[in-house]
Amino acid sequence: MPAAAPFDPEAIQNAVYTERPLKPGVTTKRTICQSCDIACSVVTEIKKGRVVKVRSSDNPIFRDNICMKAIIAPKGFAHPNRILHPLKRVGERGSGEWEQVSWDDAFADIGERLKTIIKEHGPEAWSVSTSQWNTATDHGIGRRIMNHIGSPNWTSGVALCAGNTAAINRMTYGWFPFGDFNNTECIVLMGHNPRRHSWTPMYNWIRQAQARGAKLIVTDPRKSSSAERADIWLPLKVGSDAAMMFGWLKVIIDEELYDKDFVENWTTGFEELKSRVDEYPLERVAKLTGCDPEMIAKAARMYATSGPAVIPWTPITDMQRNSTSAIRLQSILRAITGNVDVPGGELLQGFNPDIVNESTIEMHEVLSDAQKAKQLGSDKHPAFTYRAQERFREPTKRVWGQEYANLVMGCYMTPPSSLFNAMAGKGPYPVKAFFFLGNNPVMSYANMPLIIEAMMNQDLIVAHEQFMTPSAQLADYILPADSWLERPWLMDTFGWTSMVRPSEKSMEPPGEARTTFEFWKHLAGALDRPELVPWETLESFYDYRLEPTGKTWDEFVASTDVHFAKAEYRKYRKTGFATPSGKVELKSSILGDLGFDPLPYFREDPPVDPNYPLKLFTGVREDGFFQTGGRHIPEMRKRHPEPLVFVSPGTAKLYDLKEDEWVEVENELGSISIKVAIKEAMPNGLIRIPHGWWKPEMKQGAGHLSGALKYADAQLCRDDEDYLDREQGIPHLKGVPCRINKTERTAK
Repeated sequence: MPAAAPFDPEAIQNAVYTERPLKPGVTTKRTICQSCDIACSVVTEIKKGRVVKVRSSDNPIFRDNICMKAIIAPKGFAHPNRILHPLKRVGERGSGEWEQVSWDDAFADIGERLKTIIKEHGPEAWSVSTSQWNTATDHGIGRRIMNHIGSPNWTSGVALCAGNTAAINRMTYGWFPFGDFNNTECIVLMGHNPRRHSWTPMYNWIRQAQARGAKLIVTDPRKSSSAERADIWLPLKVGSDAAMMFGWLKVIIDEELYDKDFVENWTTGFEELKSRVDEYPLERVAKLTGCDPEMIAKAARMYATSGPAVIPWTPITDMQRNSTSAIRLQSILRAITGNVDVPGGELLQGFNPDIVNESTIEMHEVLSDAQKAKQLGSDKHPAFTYRAQERFREPTKRVWGQEYANLVMGCYMTPPSSLFNAMAGKGPYPVKAFFFLGNNPVMSYANMPLIIEAMMNQDLIVAHEQFMTPSAQLADYILPADSWLERPWLMDTFGWTSMVRPSEKSMEPPGEARTTFEFWKHLAGALDRPELVPWETLESFYDYRLEPTGKTWDEFVASTDVHFAKAEYRKYRKTGFATPSGKVELKSSILGDLGFDPLPYFREDPPVDPNYPLKLFTGVREDGFFQTGGRHIPEMRKRHPEPLVFVSPGTAKLYDLKEDEWVEVENELGSISIKVAIKEAMPNGLIRIPHGWWKPEMKQGAGHLSGALKYADAQLCRDDEDYLDREQGIPHLKGVPCRINKTERTAK
């Protein structure tokens, strides 16, 4: 989830804007798109109070950063099926029977029911799930209320996407770095494939870097569009990323290509790491990854010797049974090659000192130790829960000036599978109230059958949503949500970097749609705690957060494209790193103290079940959609009318599969219907299924869920112990055993 675009601050200050002619009656606003989580700066054109066009920014630094999702957004938000008024369930859960109510009446009932649940079961019986889209505009207020009420059970899609990466990066050097693409000489993409209409800024940064001579290394089972442009492409076996990095480390250490001065003075555990790396000679790594050992060595040398290099965040290593080790190995590679906090390398930016950051707003210090200890999943899988992350309080204050740093909202989470087991009555205590905001939890985590069981077992479910998603269909209340065209936003790069950008409100929300700020303010009042959200409006809240700048929100918007802290490099020479030792921990003291292996390792795949001879890879998104959203937009559905399973020509021949044929993909957990697409880029034995498929036009309610029960990949995503990362408890989505069944059924 990359944050603000890489740039030279002076270039932004000196940028020359070209005025674009407007038609009579049209005005513009400088806005940040939130159709996905990369947050591109765009301009909206407004006529008669409504947005009629979204175009790229007038700032030349950001001008090319726009994709089809932003361009079509005004039409998507104006869809006639958008929820415009609060809805209360009046039939059985999932019956599809609703009545319209007011916001005040809805929260009067929600507040009383939630207080009853808390009285009977404790505050930990209340859980919340959010997404990147919602969390970006949640402002930390949801966590603030939960922390004061006493519930530690917050989870999010960031548990599988960048938030968990941030938490694990802290184990090595105390922060989550962001690559300096403008000055780097080498880029490593581990399975990530930025495209013109997906991860557009990163796509542009990589193309610009290559144009000035930077090297590109891609590790990916598929021959992706990025692999086609790479200097080196390593077509590794799916899920073997950690083994590949062990191979790189073996070459770098054996050939002494590491930064000896940095390793000697600023790391701990190098000799122990070297011993672990020695367990992975290139012959073994070649067998584990399926790649030529000479090409593995060539890539390692290129990364270590090309000059400052970056390994950008990738969702691939977020979603594996070896996720913690894979993320740690990335951070170790960055560190021992001297690429941490240097120009052209991986920058540790810290908090912007001029903004009240969201970690401060969240007030994690008010949640008692006793309640933190109740956080679900922290006993077995503590890596991004309070149990592990509390150990960073002193180091974080020493280096970054405050005890809590909730980077990308991923540092104090409940593992999703632990939460849903408790909601289903299979945990250490009951969870009976579930709120989700801008999130479609039925389809967004692993083990969809468990999630449905969990939701059907709730006493209270509240959704803040724009459309009748499969998850919203199981709620007790649906509160209508605004869109990014209809609210202001102080974009703080998800607490990851020190860059802050303002986004102007372009138009009023339709009907009774309201912001997450208003949602949480209503709830605070309904829980008899109005003092928790003392600001009257979102704009006055932003005034508070901007007080250190000496500007109000309106003044900040008028004067600022980007507000940044002056770049400093090698800050660790003054402060050390925000780890318990003050150094880069190649051997993690925190993981060791928690009873885990303090060094990275590689778990080989479980034995192959002959009944499920294929491997499936899920999590890839079509360009027209973000997560489970966008399926209601005709233009996007025309581009992607049906879910497609990508198979190689060899796999198609072996199983007698035909292009556009409907088949069933099945494993031990479930099955889905999907159309065949034969792709030369796919390796034999691996199939790719898309994330988040449902059809809003299909029948709603329990037993149907608008096609989610027919198409959603979450029905195949296992979360049993063999397919969970040990330290984090997140699922393995990159190489799950499956089979393809020929079927006469169609999608009709």
